[in-house]
Amino acid sequence: MLEIPPQKLRELLVGESLMAGDAFDAIAQEAERFHQSLSDTLISRGLITREYFEDLLVKYFNVQKADLERRGIDLETLSILPEELSRRRRVIAFKREGDNSVDVAMEDPSDLETVEYLERYLKAQINSFLASANDLNKGFSLYGRQSSENFQKLIEEHVLASLKSQAQGEEEKAEEVPIVSIVDNIVSYAISLRASDIHLEIFNDLVLIRYRVDGILYEIVRVRKEVFPAIVARLKLLSGMKIDEHSKPQDGRFRYKVGTDQVDIRVSIMPTFYGEKVEMRLLTGADRPLSFAELGMLDDTIKIIEENIKKSYGMFLVCGPTGSGKTTTLYAVLGKLNRPQVNIVTIEDPIEYDIAYVNQTQVNTLAGINFASGLRAFLRQDPNIIMVGEIRDEETAEISVQAALTGHLVLSSLHTNDAPTAIPRFVDMKIPPFLVSAVLNVLIAQRLVRRICTNCIISYPAPEEVTAALKVQVKKLGVENYVKIPETLYKGKGCSVCNGSGYAGRMGIFETLNVNEDVRKIIINPDFSLDALRTVARGQGMITMFEDGIRKVEKGMTTLEEVLRVIRE
Repeated sequence: MLEIPPQKLRELLVGESLMAGDAFDAIAQEAERFHQSLSDTLISRGLITREYFEDLLVKYFNVQKADLERRGIDLETLSILPEELSRRRRVIAFKREGDNSVDVAMEDPSDLETVEYLERYLKAQINSFLASANDLNKGFSLYGRQSSENFQKLIEEHVLASLKSQAQGEEEKAEEVPIVSIVDNIVSYAISLRASDIHLEIFNDLVLIRYRVDGILYEIVRVRKEVFPAIVARLKLLSGMKIDEHSKPQDGRFRYKVGTDQVDIRVSIMPTFYGEKVEMRLLTGADRPLSFAELGMLDDTIKIIEENIKKSYGMFLVCGPTGSGKTTTLYAVLGKLNRPQVNIVTIEDPIEYDIAYVNQTQVNTLAGINFASGLRAFLRQDPNIIMVGEIRDEETAEISVQAALTGHLVLSSLHTNDAPTAIPRFVDMKIPPFLVSAVLNVLIAQRLVRRICTNCIISYPAPEEVTAALKVQVKKLGVENYVKIPETLYKGKGCSVCNGSGYAGRMGIFETLNVNEDVRKIIINPDFSLDALRTVARGQGMITMFEDGIRKVEKGMTTLEEVLRVIRE
């Protein structure tokens, strides 16, 4: 990764009055402690943006930005470098300049060894450009787009080869080359498409392979049933499961390497009527926690969160259904709080990402470790900050509240549809209202919406029928006085980058309830009602998820259809 020397970066940031010198020195020490790049630490703390740092790199090193969203990527040029080489060297060939010159986006254009290697490999002059993480991800994803037909053909070839195999027994079949290749191709293709999940499902006459990309499931390929037991056996072998166990659910995980990147894959196997169903969750290891802005939070939401995480005790709760991004938000908060002066502990099910210098424990029911017992044990470990993956039961709720009352900052998640309903949910778990009001600092509810692909975004006047439908929804939600109907809408027209979907990536829409004195009075009122709570929260400036979504529709970050889809779910 290209970096500006720390002393020079300090001069630039202090000179532009972006931060004080002692604040920079503290961040530099923190980056060294966590073995992170200084720029990543500054970005994750929200002190500078990724775009600002890239502009500094361009000026300091006198290089051009690749800006592949604007320049585009020629697929024929992309294919002159194998995907494995591109990922390993962190480069994207995107345009030919005549017969003897190639434009290449590079993570580090000053890496002369890579430039010389590419010139020898391509027998051409290399024009190097500074590539952002988005540039590289865009290029890597295009390898997957252009190989869709090749992927299906490869799977079919390996299936036929496996059917001809003389291998005997599940373990022997799991180790044979065709089955190993099938599993490798299923996983690597999913990674190239930015899939979060892989589903392998067996039915009466076929096996269906589906990927979840940006929250939506897509059918990818169908394979013959005869090879499925060997595929499942291979995944069990990789994940450390019992190969000969077919009647009980099993869970495991393994690590898959793609170029210089590592992907942790969590595997769940469940018996069904026709055989075992496999679900794989792909956990791409992040170099750093995401910043609040990268999650999709707007300035007013960020301000409330940053004010509340400065508190040394109380509860910070993130609410929403499964798959709404709660854990990612909690990790972003931990990233903001993680510093040498505090002891942070977590109890999770499962641990999705490894966080430097945070003591993480995974729920293990066989060993007697659940959320409640793990939390109770951690209270004897002198913690400052405790993250509980989820509050599911009365015991966990009670211990979490006691921890928050005794000088600990407790972060957790709760399954509720919006922020206000978290309060009666706590009361349902036998927590008295006066304790609920005493411990809660802030409640955040969220959903995930797909981002419009920035490579093919277009604007258009809002059609009358869409405006009419939106007015109906606004009235139904009772937010007529708060929502402005957009006159201009945005969408992605579809391109090779987004595989024709018009979307690339996801972000959150948020509802933030700041628990202040007025809200606390409502909570302890014997005549408590959600309507009264919402009215007071409104008066304090609470913005609903729907309103936050409409703001992002206006800004061209997502579509109206996406906001309505997740709000109605």
